[in-house]
Amino acid sequence: MTLLPSFTLQGQTALITGAGRGIGQAIAIGYAEAGADVALLARTPHQMEETAAAIRDLGRQAYIIEADLRDQAATQKAVDDLLQTVGRVDILVNNAGMNIRSKALDVTDNEWETIMQTNLKSAFFLSQQVGKHMKEHGGGRIVNISSVGGHTALRTGVVYASTKAAMIQMTKVLSLEWATFGIRVNAIGPWYFRTPLTEKILADPQYLGEILARTPMNRVGELQELVGPAVFLASDASSYMTGQTLFVDGGMTIYGF
Repeated sequence: MTLLPSFTLQGQTALITGAGRGIGQAIAIGYAEAGADVALLARTPHQMEETAAAIRDLGRQAYIIEADLRDQAATQKAVDDLLQTVGRVDILVNNAGMNIRSKALDVTDNEWETIMQTNLKSAFFLSQQVGKHMKEHGGGRIVNISSVGGHTALRTGVVYASTKAAMIQMTKVLSLEWATFGIRVNAIGPWYFRTPLTEKILADPQYLGEILARTPMNRVGELQELVGPAVFLASDASSYMTGQTLFVDGGMTIYGF
C-alpha cells in the first residue's frame, strides 16, 4: 500500500500572473521543477524572458503573454490565444498585485481603482475565463496569492488590505460553486518575503524590527519557502482541500493581532 501522495506536476500546464519577478517568478520556476510547462503573464517582457529561460533550462516549455491585467479585453484575448496553442490549462495562479501605501485619509479615487483592478478585479475575471475552460476539461486548480494583510490589520494600506481580504472570501465562494466541476480553489497568505517590491522597506532597520517583533520565527521569509505550499496546492497532494488559505508567515497570524 502506498500512502505518500504525488507532488508532481508532470504533464500539467500552469498559467501564472505577475511571473516576471518576485513571488510569481519563484512559483513559475518551482512549478517547472515539479514538471509543469508554464505560461507567464505580465506587463514586463524582459523580466518574463529571464523567468522563461530558467524554465526552459529545466527542460519545460515556457510561454510568454505580455498583457496589462487591468485591460480585461486584451487579457482575455491573450489567454484565449494561449489556450488555442497549448490546448488546456490545468493550474491558474493569480499572483499579480501592487500596493500604494497611502493612509486612509489620503487615498484617492485613482489609487482605489488602480489597486482594485490590479489585485482583485483581474483575478476574478481571469479565474472566470480559465474556470470555464477547466469546467469543459473536467477540472483544474486555482491558487490565489492573498496576504496576511487580508486576515489581520497591518500598516499595508487600506485598499491593498481590502483586496487581499476579498481574495480570501472569493477563494471560498469560487470553491463552493466550482467543486462540482472538479475545480479546486485555494489561496496562500504570505507575510513579508524578500522580493523586489519589499527590498526598500526591509532595508529600514526600524520597520524590519517591527516586522520581526510580530514574527515568532524572528525572520523574513525567503521566496523558496513559498514554492512548497504553491506546489502542494496545485498537486494531487492537496486533492481533498478547497476553499482554504494557507498562511505562510513564520507564525505571525497565531498572535491574532
